[in-house]
Parts: sequence; C-alpha cells; structure tokens
Amino acid sequence: NLKRGLKMVVVQQLNSPIVQFIMSIAMGIIIWIALRPEILRDTNAGEFVAYITAAGMLSKPIKALTDVNEKLQRGMAAAHSVFELLDLPEEKNTGTLTVALQGNIQFQNVNLIYPDGQQAIRDFNLHVKAGETVALVGRSGAGKTSLVNLLVRFQDATSGHIYLDQHDIQDLEINTLRTQVAMVNQQVVLFNRTVRENIAYGQLEGAPEADIIAAAKAAYAHEFIMALPQGYDTPLGAQGLNLSGGQRQRIAIARAILKNAPILILDEATSALDNESEYFIQQAFDAAMQNRTTIVIAHRLSTIENADRIVVMDKGTIVEQGTHAQLIAQHGAYYQLHQRNFEEN
Repeated sequence: NLKRGLKMVVVQQLNSPIVQFIMSIAMGIIIWIALRPEILRDTNAGEFVAYITAAGMLSKPIKALTDVNEKLQRGMAAAHSVFELLDLPEEKNTGTLTVALQGNIQFQNVNLIYPDGQQAIRDFNLHVKAGETVALVGRSGAGKTSLVNLLVRFQDATSGHIYLDQHDIQDLEINTLRTQVAMVNQQVVLFNRTVRENIAYGQLEGAPEADIIAAAKAAYAHEFIMALPQGYDTPLGAQGLNLSGGQRQRIAIARAILKNAPILILDEATSALDNESEYFIQQAFDAAMQNRTTIVIAHRLSTIENADRIVVMDKGTIVEQGTHAQLIAQHGAYYQLHQRNFEEN
C-alpha cells in the first residue's frame, strides 16, 4: 500500500511540471509562427494579443483534465470492488419448511472443503440433544467456527447432512432457521443508536419495553445501562466505543436472550475480557443457557468446565468427547490443552 501510495504521489507531482513544459513548447511554437512576417501581415495588435492570451489560458483547463483522470481512476477502482460484491450470487434459499425447532442437532458424515482445497471439516458426526450444552475446544484452525457457520448456513456443507429436529437443514427456509439461532461472537457489532435500539434491532425491533429490560437484567447489563446519562435512551456512538469490552458483550447477550431462540451459539465470547468482566459475563451466560441447546466455542477452558459435554476437535474431526472430569482422567488431548491453558493463566 505504501509503494502504491508513493507511486501515486510521484505521478501527481510530475503531472503539473510535465503539462506546463508541453504547454510551454506549444506556446513557443505558436508565438514563433505568429511572429513570422507573412502571418502578421493581416493581423492587428489587438487580435494578436487576444490570440496569445487565449492560447495561454488553455494550460489551466488541460492541467485540470489530468487531475480529473486521477479521480476517475480512483472511482473506477472503488466501483470495481463494489460491483464485484453486488455481482456475487445470492445465497440459495430452496428450503420451504417453517417449523418451530426444539433444538435437536445432528451432524452426519459432514465434510467442508473450501474453494482453495483446504478441508476444514472431515467426516464429522455429532448428536446434540435439545437443552444440552456442548463445548467445542481445540487449537486454532481445528474447524470449530467453520462447524458453527454450517449450522446457520453461512456456508453449506460439501457433503453429508445436518439435521435439526430430524429436518434436513437444506429443507428449512433460511430466515426461519436463522430466527431460531442466536449468536454471541467475540466481535460485537453495535450501531450509533440508543441502547434500547441496539438490544432490540432487526427482527426484534418493536419488542415491548418490559422484555428489553428483562433481557438486560438477565444479561447483567441493566445496572450499568441505568448508570448511563440517559439510561436506555443513551446513544452509544459508533461501535459503542463509550462502553467497555465487557459492557458491549453484555449488550450482545441481552440481544440473544431477547431473541429467545431455542439454539444459542457462543463463539469465543469471553476470550478478550478481564477477570471481573468475565465473572459477570459467565453469570449472564448461565442465564442465557437455561432451557436452550447451547454450543460454546472457547479458548479459556475455565469457562466450559460445567458443560454437559466437551468435544475436542483437531483438523476438522473429533478426537475426544466427554465431561470435564472424564477427559481430565484420560490424560489425552484435552488434558494437555487444559494444562497449557492453566499455565498461561
């Protein structure tokens, strides 16, 4: 980017002297021709001065035209990236089922291969019962986030089947599917609107005030929201930068609780928080997980020790699964991850 930027500055700075030099040569030729006796024979002084003045004034608009070209090139480059995005094919929504889900999830021989040939998920089989909390752990690149993306159809499996309540995920209408899955990610997206509008936005717009406050209380967010200058009517600013990381995270949890979806996905939601924030977030998670099928992705293993089942992934496959105590007793991959995590903390 620096090289490109310097190249553009050099071209811009050369532009002016080169155009002026060319115009000076042209002007010199015009004056040389104009001063020849046979040319001046039928020309008076006024006409001669007017002609030279007009020729001299040509340099400024010509120089301005070269500046326009640079702006046009910038615009064309920007338009190319915009139209490239607009020309992408729309995601397939061939499903027709609009059923209410209970939260049973089953992965059956699922494979995911990216266009570059990398296999993110390899022959994956897992059954999550309704109301169960399952934690996915493993090194970076093990395929945890890719698996979650398959569940909400941000990506489609290359082969295999995913069933929700015995319904193939491809048969579910995509908006119905995503309405019944709530996600809390590490990077929380907040808008330059009020706290109330940030909790109840999109499909949740127009939610009753009592429900919004109840969700905020369940997410341990009500107290700090009421401490803001205008409470729930306080504008948060771009990306909510006037809130701490833990407070932004609790706003996201309040959204998930307000959505009241049967399936909850927590994707590394506590990895960048301090211990005090993590305590409140963990309390909020415990409230959000009640009566929901929950899939948790976590690097901090202390946050998932109470999960009903822990699934250890490596290179897109399951290498171990069981409760925290069972996996520690096995002294396998999870035990090594736990020891390393404990030493880092």
